[in-house]
Amino acid sequence: MIIAGALVTSNDAGLSVPDWPTSFGSWYKIPKLVGGVKFEHTHRMIAQVAGLLTIILAVWTARVEKRRWLRILSYAALGTVIAQGILGGITVLFYLPPAVSSAHAALAQTFFCIAVAIAICTGRKWIEEQPRIEFDERRPSLFTLTLCCIFVLYVQLILGAMFRHHGLSWWPHVLNAVVVSFVLAWTAVRALTLYSQVEAIRRPAITMLSLVIAQLCLGFTAFLTRVAWGRDAVQPELPMVVSTVAHVAVGALLLATTVILAIQVWRHVPVALEERLPDAQSDASAA
Repeated sequence: MIIAGALVTSNDAGLSVPDWPTSFGSWYKIPKLVGGVKFEHTHRMIAQVAGLLTIILAVWTARVEKRRWLRILSYAALGTVIAQGILGGITVLFYLPPAVSSAHAALAQTFFCIAVAIAICTGRKWIEEQPRIEFDERRPSLFTLTLCCIFVLYVQLILGAMFRHHGLSWWPHVLNAVVVSFVLAWTAVRALTLYSQVEAIRRPAITMLSLVIAQLCLGFTAFLTRVAWGRDAVQPELPMVVSTVAHVAVGALLLATTVILAIQVWRHVPVALEERLPDAQSDASAA
């Protein structure tokens, strides 16, 4: 769905189907998939399938899952996908306002991250494995760093979406890419240096670092094809579309991988609050 949405934006096909929630006045009839219609209508059909699957997921989780927080997470996925559909409709009805279109893009990746989190926490390995607890006494903690990674990635996501939807210049997106690279590299190096023996942390940390490198290369390619070379293009050309869509897709994978790392760090390397409790108790006794 994220790739299909990126194809809509990259091909300037956002208003190829001019009405919503119907398509050319019909609820079920498939229009001729020509021009931008094939991107826009295909995106809608994929979104409908995703919505249906999310309803099934929420109902199923509510019936069989004993963990209350996981049931809440499934409801969050359902609420997110509903809000995503509404935002998609607003973008059409109000002729692609940049702020709404950017929120639509950011919420799509939020839904993706929630779905990934549910997949991890319902997996057999998560249920059967015994967490390897290693308390983190460093400041900032590794968990704090992973949260910072998620934050700067969301900022980057919004800046990139605003640029693609013509609501912002390109330079804030490029400038924040430097911040993103530094924070994610710092986090990955910390994780691999101290906790490489914990597979649940090592694997997403390596993946995150690899995706950062790939994303920087794709971002540079997208900048060349869309800003430097394709500035005066009459319509989006194939290199522009491919590089931009790949950049969006890898960005979604990077955000989801960072969420996975944060979850695994929270589980395996909690902040060493327990280490400070004896000192606090002794201070209380002395007082």
